[in-house]
Amino acid sequence: MTPIKSRKHPSPFRTLPLASARLAAGLGFAVLPVLAHAEAPDNARTLDKVDVHAIAGYKADKLSSPKFTQSLQDTPQTIQVITSDLFNQQGATTLTEALRNSPGVGTFYVGENGNTATGDSLYMRGFDTSSSLFVDGVRDLGSISRDVFNTDQVEITKGPAGTDNGRSAPTGAINMVSKQANLHDAVAASASLGSDQQRRATADWNQTLGTTSALRLNAMWQDSDQPGRDHVANKRWGIAPSLAFGLGTNTRYVLNLLYVDQDNVPDGGVPTLGLPGWTPQPTLENLAGHPVDPENFYGTRADHDEVTAKMATFRIEHDFNDAVRLTNTARWGRTEQDYLLTAFMGTGVRGTDGAPTGNIRYSDRNDLSTYSIARSLPTLKDQRNTLLTDQLNLRADFSTGRIVHNLSTGLEFTREEMDSFGQAVTAGSAWPAASLYDPDWNVGGLDWAHNGADAHGKTTTSSLYVFDTLHFGDSFLLTAGVRADHYDTDYASSVVCGGRGGPDCGSNPAGTVLRNPTLEASDTLLNWKLGALYKVGDAVSVYANYALSQQPPGGSNFALSSSASSLDNPRLDPQEARTFEVGSKWAFLDDALAVNLALFQTDVENEINTQVLDDAGNPTQTGSKRVKGVELSAVGRITDNWSLSAGYSHLDTEVKEGANVAADGTSNLTYTPDDAFTAWSTYQLPFGLTVGGGVRYSSAMHRGTDGAVGTPSYTKSYTVYDAVVSYAVNDTLVLRLNGYNLFDKQYVAAINKSGYRYTPGAPRTFLLSADFRF
Repeated sequence: MTPIKSRKHPSPFRTLPLASARLAAGLGFAVLPVLAHAEAPDNARTLDKVDVHAIAGYKADKLSSPKFTQSLQDTPQTIQVITSDLFNQQGATTLTEALRNSPGVGTFYVGENGNTATGDSLYMRGFDTSSSLFVDGVRDLGSISRDVFNTDQVEITKGPAGTDNGRSAPTGAINMVSKQANLHDAVAASASLGSDQQRRATADWNQTLGTTSALRLNAMWQDSDQPGRDHVANKRWGIAPSLAFGLGTNTRYVLNLLYVDQDNVPDGGVPTLGLPGWTPQPTLENLAGHPVDPENFYGTRADHDEVTAKMATFRIEHDFNDAVRLTNTARWGRTEQDYLLTAFMGTGVRGTDGAPTGNIRYSDRNDLSTYSIARSLPTLKDQRNTLLTDQLNLRADFSTGRIVHNLSTGLEFTREEMDSFGQAVTAGSAWPAASLYDPDWNVGGLDWAHNGADAHGKTTTSSLYVFDTLHFGDSFLLTAGVRADHYDTDYASSVVCGGRGGPDCGSNPAGTVLRNPTLEASDTLLNWKLGALYKVGDAVSVYANYALSQQPPGGSNFALSSSASSLDNPRLDPQEARTFEVGSKWAFLDDALAVNLALFQTDVENEINTQVLDDAGNPTQTGSKRVKGVELSAVGRITDNWSLSAGYSHLDTEVKEGANVAADGTSNLTYTPDDAFTAWSTYQLPFGLTVGGGVRYSSAMHRGTDGAVGTPSYTKSYTVYDAVVSYAVNDTLVLRLNGYNLFDKQYVAAINKSGYRYTPGAPRTFLLSADFRF
């Protein structure tokens, strides 16, 4: 890349906000005016030019975060980047769909009992990663489904990411990189029509405004049914402007805005009756061998998932010289979700008179058309998440003797809030039962309202971090990072007394809203990582890495708990994850193809152990879990016309100390395929025709245990094949046809904790798109 031009200029504190100037002073940046006019060391590396344009092809060379100063080839960690060229060619529209390109990462968990997981409920390497999603390096809150219409690339950091991002899942984090205004005039648009009423349109317009300014506008509209599912729908629209000033100069200002509105019909899944591993409970014997149609929808017309996401980001970047850059990023974001899902539990129970009394009943046990299932578990959510953050980063390249340093250090101040407004079904109202084999969603009878059982959680975090990569000659690199997070979490909630699950009312009337004691947690956590990498020429790197990552009580959802068996209890210690990884990275074909191999082990400590109790009879934090495995990937170009993205992972998971969590009684972790493989490859023919396809394989998965009887304890393995054909009509228009699940494989994509419900995999579908470029 072209190095940044060094110019004389005034102190940056005249242009940075006052808060940023104070942050700089707090880091001891008083030396910056000196650095601003100093020449870079002769052997220091020049910083990369900032106005990078969209990556062409499947292979990326660097991460967007300034905390990662080296190329992917020289970074001692498993990191995967999914470019927009790849997921757009596949017709992916959401983050979950784009992540199909990463083996073992996906939505495998439906939820617990009647509570259905919403949005991007992602698992990675054996652990829930839903709370470790970021946009441009800032945590993105809310249990919503994220669209990729404004995304340049998706970055997956595997292994503890606490040093990079603060509190995070034990096994990594996912970052979406937004599209930015640049100095290249361009207009692009896409329109798609497909099976099951799939309809979508996007537009991307970038316009220069003089020699150093530009405006970019991305927009999206979609109104689609969910393939293979009756009545489930995804309807949304969004707009994302980006305005930039000072591009190509030493000081750049970028304002990014995002607004997305969704009006979806959520998917509660279908009963697991008759699936492999299912055995009939009393009264359900005649259902054996008669699974329900996976297209059936057991909700009602009232089911809804209404989401509004708003985000404003202002970033200032200033280059003091070729070796020193200061960046300040400020963001405000809010997501609001109003949600109703009608769920169910497919249980069978025989009363004393022999008649069915469970959730599934019949009038004639030999006539399947008379079987019904109770719509008895409505899930209600009215929630708002708000974020306010300011991040200051200093990037500096310098030398101490013969050792070259690439330093990245900074301060972050963040306030995250969650407001949940309690709702409850009105006494005496209920949905009527649904026909088990022919459900009708045109029903009424349920009333609900806010009941005052609200909850408010807030976490304020102040962070200081330092990363440094030391170059000992041209071959050996040592990378070290440390991060200190001081957090304060407050959680206040209320509950309705009496009724199912409510506390005793005492002298209060039934239905009284009682305020729970306010819970607080505060501490300072230290996360760190250390990696060493040896380069064998420019083509091969071998490395080893060790890292510690911690997640405090309430770190995933801002909700503290007084339960002795909950990791969200503020009296408990943070969850700790320690990962050791060794691997090698190869650059083949003149750096056109990257091949990576990693072997890793993650030990998660301070887990709840219900088998070892303290003197008061409460569970202890002596539990531990382990995930070890191997991951192999290849991405890039084999020839100028042949592109490839492929990955394989094998995981060996276990509960080392504590009660088993899998329903089948094994020590395996749940919702994690032991083996996963994904591949996508295309070949461009000389007359404008591109052909290609892919395969996705997932081995069997274990589900969680909660005392359910007769339900499947596992999901079977499956393999799905996809394909694409595209034709460049001219320089402006490309027609593209995507085919998914070409052999119409029926499979379980996700299952809930009790095993009563599952999400069917999408059947064979096709999507025709017209892509325009001007």
